[in-house]
Amino acid sequence: MKKTISGVRGVFGEDLNLKDVLEFCNNFSSLIKSQKCVIGKDTRPSGDMIKNVASAELMKNGIDVFNLETVPTPVVFREARKYGAGLVISSSHNPIEWNGMKFIIEGRGINEQELPQIIEHQENLKSKIGTEYDITSSYIEDAKKIIGDIENKPDIVVDIGGGAARGFAPDLLRESGCNVEVLNEDLSQCSRGPDPTSDELSELISASIKKEIGFAFDLDGDRLVVVRKGEKQTPDVTLGLGVAKSLELGYKEFVLSTDTSISIEKFIKEKGGTVKRSKVGEANVIELMLKTNAQAGGEGSSGGFILPEFNYCREGILSSGLIASMLGTSKFDEILNYMKRYFQIREKTEIDSNFHDKVIEEIKNKFSKEYSEIDSQDGIKGIIDDDSWVLIRKSNTEDIIRVSAESNNEERCKKITKDTLEVVKQSYDKVR
Repeated sequence: MKKTISGVRGVFGEDLNLKDVLEFCNNFSSLIKSQKCVIGKDTRPSGDMIKNVASAELMKNGIDVFNLETVPTPVVFREARKYGAGLVISSSHNPIEWNGMKFIIEGRGINEQELPQIIEHQENLKSKIGTEYDITSSYIEDAKKIIGDIENKPDIVVDIGGGAARGFAPDLLRESGCNVEVLNEDLSQCSRGPDPTSDELSELISASIKKEIGFAFDLDGDRLVVVRKGEKQTPDVTLGLGVAKSLELGYKEFVLSTDTSISIEKFIKEKGGTVKRSKVGEANVIELMLKTNAQAGGEGSSGGFILPEFNYCREGILSSGLIASMLGTSKFDEILNYMKRYFQIREKTEIDSNFHDKVIEEIKNKFSKEYSEIDSQDGIKGIIDDDSWVLIRKSNTEDIIRVSAESNNEERCKKITKDTLEVVKQSYDKVR
């Protein structure tokens, strides 16, 4: 089971069970000052069971529960702003047998100071029994106000991936003025896996050739992958397009995760903006956004564009509308052409989680001798030059160590990645 600021996640029935749901929801209750909590789930088969148990435990502790049923994660975050707290039953892009919970306080995900209060045992609260209400969301109407009318009516294909974006992403795009074809609406007949960043998206790629753009979502609708002219784009491109739209809207102050493409940072600065870097993870990005009053930003590795004035979370659905509004304009082509000058590679290697910290520390010692500048705010990042870097960090969501690299030379990027993976392997062999 993974227990991080990204949420609690595990294989349901193995390392995550209903007893865990009861425990974590009991503990979460102590953080809910409003005594109100919005709850929603994605389309995983275990979602109903976990949601019902979670709702019952919250109500036992005096929390009124506002039930959204099956909705994307950004919808729960949006409604949690109104009610004070939220709970998402999902494990995002993890395999279908996984499930989990994401905890929301005051419209944002929990931070590192609040996490121990959820995962460490708390006494049961003594209070009156809460009530459950069924509610609907104004998310589509609210998002459309940000996007505006898309007058050139672009032809778009949307791959739902059998997830909760159904009924939200297509409807938002249609109401904004797009012509929309939908793929993989139902989970039982879905042709791809739950993570669009790792899936080949062959059906969407084929369909997108005759369209202006294609969008693919993960199961809970917060991750967005862009397909353009039959070619799957990197997650950083999703963020870069969102940033370009933000700059067009006049925003200048950004926060980017430390693993986000240097091309996006350089683009922002060339347009007169400023950039601060956070640890990886949307909660870390948002925490720094709140501290610095940043206007936009996000996480490159997950294609996670974040617009704080609308939502304190990765916003796949809103991003699809904002990106669609740029189609056919010079701004759209400008950011894509700019980012093509850089090459990113993101790899991962399975390593026993008991050795993660020791491996990172061993690599830190090697990097401090090899690179003139290192950044250890999240794992260890070696700054090679103005256009090249490499980052090694343990995942917030999986039992793996991630290696990310970037350069303005493709062959150099491949060599950096290959050499670093070998360093990780050697370090693991040394410390175990």
